[in-house]
Amino acid sequence: MTEAFDLAKADRDWRFAWQDRPFRRRLLLALGGIVAVLAVLPFFFQAIEARGGRSITDPLLGVLGPADVSIPIFACIWGVVILGIRRAAKSPDFLYRFITSYVLLTLLRMATIWLTRFDPPPGLLPLVDPIANRFYGETFITRDLFFSGHTATLFLFAYNFRPGWERWGALLAGSAVGVLVLVQHVHYTIDVLAAPPLTYLCYFAAKKTFFN
Repeated sequence: MTEAFDLAKADRDWRFAWQDRPFRRRLLLALGGIVAVLAVLPFFFQAIEARGGRSITDPLLGVLGPADVSIPIFACIWGVVILGIRRAAKSPDFLYRFITSYVLLTLLRMATIWLTRFDPPPGLLPLVDPIANRFYGETFITRDLFFSGHTATLFLFAYNFRPGWERWGALLAGSAVGVLVLVQHVHYTIDVLAAPPLTYLCYFAAKKTFFN
């Protein structure tokens, strides 16, 4: 009974939202923005891989790993993504909020990655996601470091979820992934620590600019 009610409510919400011309226009622009950003990413990541960088000293990485923890990392990531898809199916507002803030997040990451020019941490173990790597190109990317995109994306879901178990689940998953990418030596500690506040900055900017 509850599931049938939820499906009916989601259908009504989406029909009403799609009939709202200003919202429909904003959503289509947001979708166009994310398609454009994702189309540029393979070329951007190939460019940063081709140039040199600098290593930084990270005492914590000397204590952790390296160990291959790819499976728990992607279990956390895709678990939260599934929650996000579920929420987007029910709420057009959630989909719009997430897309706009994700576009800003990706643009900020591109800027910080380009400016910081870090070399990969010593002992890095390849972290390959067969789905996400479609946007990175065929080459394994090691210099998309500051700040951690895996951690940032999960925190972005958390900021966009309503208060409740979905938000707490995304926060816990984001925190776990932040630790695990250090264990795998695919990021420096500063990459992970910077991700939550910089992600919130993107969420806040999108909220003030696009959500009204």
